Amino acid sequence: MSIIEALIFGIVQGITEFLPISSTAHIVITQILLGYQFPGFGFEIYLHLASILAVVIYFRKDLLQVITGFFGYFANRSRENRTQFFFGIYIIVATMITGVLGLVLEDYIGASMKTPPFIAIALALTGLFLIIIERFVQYGNRTETDMTFKDSIVVGLGQTLAVFPGISRSGATLVTALFSGLSRDTSVRYSFLLSIPVILGSSVLAVGDFTDGAMVAEIGVSALVVSFIATFIFSWLGIVWLIDFLKKSKLVYFAIYCFAAAIFVYFFLDNSLIIEL
Repeated sequence: MSIIEALIFGIVQGITEFLPISSTAHIVITQILLGYQFPGFGFEIYLHLASILAVVIYFRKDLLQVITGFFGYFANRSRENRTQFFFGIYIIVATMITGVLGLVLEDYIGASMKTPPFIAIALALTGLFLIIIERFVQYGNRTETDMTFKDSIVVGLGQTLAVFPGISRSGATLVTALFSGLSRDTSVRYSFLLSIPVILGSSVLAVGDFTDGAMVAEIGVSALVVSFIATFIFSWLGIVWLIDFLKKSKLVYFAIYCFAAAIFVYFFLDNSLIIEL
């Protein structure tokens, strides 16, 4: 992999990871446009880890608050510790649902779902649900204090849909959290923190790619370093921009983008391609 290709993949991954527009779809599109196929699943997970590092650093205070409150609840059952304890439980529940169902569904995702037409349909569905939640569902005002197990189950089920190529994980979690009546701020925070265990868990599936040396030999050390740094920087910028954007603007703009991307993928990419995800 050239340095330019590494930079492009890092930028694409970083920008799209946390926006509700499907980073997987954009990585696939970029591979097709550049004519480069990733050597296995490891490199994509490697880029995801750079994105997660950005989340961990950006939300370090929130993460520390949840962790200290979670374990502190066993010694001091204050209201604050109780809130953080159950918020941690809700993250675990949603993650477990996604992990178990994701593994089950992975066996049923055939080659027909790894083609540009399917990805285009998935992008269009992401856009449709963003419009529905924006136009037809009134935003709630419930925060972490008001969350229930039902919320975590609904969001966990929604997050599971991201196993299908082209369905945005962040979009699915945002839509289902908002649909459950959580406030916009709580939904965004929950979505970001949920990404940490989900992506770290998926990295276990790529341990073989990390340890056998094939990925390093195929891509090159310099390209790996450049792609990781680019992904981290643009993931950070994406987080900052999305949080600021959602305070002022609406999800419908992301829906419009998803529809445009779906049209491009369906009509301008080779529909006979089968992408190894």
